[in-house]
Amino acid sequence: MSDSKETIENPLEKVQSHDWNKERLQQLKQLMPDLFTNEGKLNINELKKVVDSESVNETERYEFRWFGKSKAKREAFTPTDATLVYDEERSVNPENSENLIIEGENLQVLKLLSKSYREQVKCIYIDPPYNKDKDFVYRDTWKQDVKSYWEDSEMTENGVSIDTNSEKDGRFHSNWLNMMYSRLLIARQLLREDGVIFISIDDDEVVHLRKLCDEVFGEENFYSQIIVRANSRGQTYNQIAKTHEYILVYTKSFDGDLFELEKSSKNSDLNLQDNIGNYNIRELRNRNPKFGKHNRPNLFYPIYVDTNTQDKDGFYPVSFSKTENYNLEVEPFNSKGIESCWRWGESKFKDNCRENTLESNVIAKKKGNGSFGIYEKYRKTTFKPKSIWNDNSFLTETGTVQVRQLGFDGEFDFPKPVELVKRCLKLTVEENDLVLDFFAGSGTTGQAVFELNKDSDKNIRFINIQLPQKCSESGKAFQNGFKKISDITIERNKRVVEKIIAEKKKEEPDLFSEKKEEQESLKGLGFKVFKLVKSNFPRVEYAPDPEKSEEENVALLKKYITEKEAQLVSVFNREELITEILIKNGFKLNYTLEKQKQFKGNEISLAADDEKETLICLDVSLAEETVEYFKTHSGKKLIVLERALDTTKKWNLKHYMGDKFNAF
Repeated sequence: MSDSKETIENPLEKVQSHDWNKERLQQLKQLMPDLFTNEGKLNINELKKVVDSESVNETERYEFRWFGKSKAKREAFTPTDATLVYDEERSVNPENSENLIIEGENLQVLKLLSKSYREQVKCIYIDPPYNKDKDFVYRDTWKQDVKSYWEDSEMTENGVSIDTNSEKDGRFHSNWLNMMYSRLLIARQLLREDGVIFISIDDDEVVHLRKLCDEVFGEENFYSQIIVRANSRGQTYNQIAKTHEYILVYTKSFDGDLFELEKSSKNSDLNLQDNIGNYNIRELRNRNPKFGKHNRPNLFYPIYVDTNTQDKDGFYPVSFSKTENYNLEVEPFNSKGIESCWRWGESKFKDNCRENTLESNVIAKKKGNGSFGIYEKYRKTTFKPKSIWNDNSFLTETGTVQVRQLGFDGEFDFPKPVELVKRCLKLTVEENDLVLDFFAGSGTTGQAVFELNKDSDKNIRFINIQLPQKCSESGKAFQNGFKKISDITIERNKRVVEKIIAEKKKEEPDLFSEKKEEQESLKGLGFKVFKLVKSNFPRVEYAPDPEKSEEENVALLKKYITEKEAQLVSVFNREELITEILIKNGFKLNYTLEKQKQFKGNEISLAADDEKETLICLDVSLAEETVEYFKTHSGKKLIVLERALDTTKKWNLKHYMGDKFNAF
């Protein structure tokens, strides 16, 4: 039999989401910016909090502190006992799409997705509460053995949430920062290494959010603070009519890069011409102060302007001197200045020069003081986005018009315009990339993805998460039949899908004449709806008795599980239970199930997503012939219910299958 010591935690781990604190202990050598100070030093106190938060008796000192910060950080990496269930009734063309709309508290949902979708998301766009009224509906209480989340958030049985900060709180910035901190920390785990996050915000919290993101993503991964003209007339009740908002842009790693945007013909700056075509010029010296000879030595080499002067010093790239007013792109190597580097390596430079002269794609311009500027002939038809986005399609009123065009009538205040989100996506996503929005609101991100796919056929996928916040009974949304904000999110995306399908049928009716062609035409035009609910396993409600020993509590827990889950198997919903088990074992929500006919003694299915697969059995008892099968087929993974096994069967399966066997 197994001689490993059993502890009180073991039976509970299987019904919880991925334990990030445990992984952080195992992978301290991996870069985790939130454990480091802004100066790049490992914060020992922060490390201690991960190992054993109760042992830290601290007075939080600078870096960027607020009331509740430590608790918010611990909460971000604490497992959740919740699960997700599929809502077939509200899903749209689910068989044609991998898009997801998830109704639920976003921190808990992010935790559930954190293992299955770890480092899978290319772009996150969020439009969080701006904290203007110092009143928002996000709270992080979930632990059901302390105080029921459902009571604490005043949720009704159909999942309606009502919750606000009271005026007597007096810590509005802290509450908002706590809400954002925990969500950004766990969201970072979902970003790919080259992933990018865009966060819309206004003046009320932009300063705090910038500091917060510096800590979560690393100050070196800051890309830009974009100014967006969001209001054509401005807020005229202010002393200065404010017409703008911001988008903060961060990447997960410094090596990530944004795509460039296509120039329109009217905005082309290629106003020079040679025998090849139009071009402009830009200097070859790298103007980024972060790069130079010290970290890019292969980009530091001499350029000889005149091939007849090979015996003389060539020209090297230098930046402006810190002490003298040099105004030269390049200078002789022995001149004063800071050593920079070129943007091209030496081989690429030579490839762009004809017969070792500067006649083809490189230009040397001599200046009056005898120095040279070295320039490339720039022929690109794309441009880097500017830090000010001034376009009528980005105005909030444009977003309002777009929602009305879908048949809505004032149900949602200040929706983000679709073109604004599309601009963010165009800078980051390619074919088959995944987009995440965990403050989905009216569902603008979903519409942006649908429209971008229609225009470019990229098959981009999205995950939208929205809290089931109750609509005001005096508002138009409630009067028009929408009880929750998430109802609007789902309905808007449904109408977008219907609109695009109608347009396709009108443009190319032949594509919908046969079932096969119709399925291909509908690819990506749909979404599955999931809802956040309590775990199917009553074991999560068990609380150990602090007055009893660990062995006694293990025995009590086993008895509790036997009694409670005996009731579970007689009433459980098979699909819901499979979803919970699979997502907590790292499967994506687009998994498929296929019944395996070779098993006669039990009903066993093959569960698979695009990365992994396992056999799963939910029978209350595992047949002997099934156990014998897996003794000789130990290479396959198997998940069964804990209560389906006696001690002998469990030992045999564990002995022959090792880690490929999982009793849940």
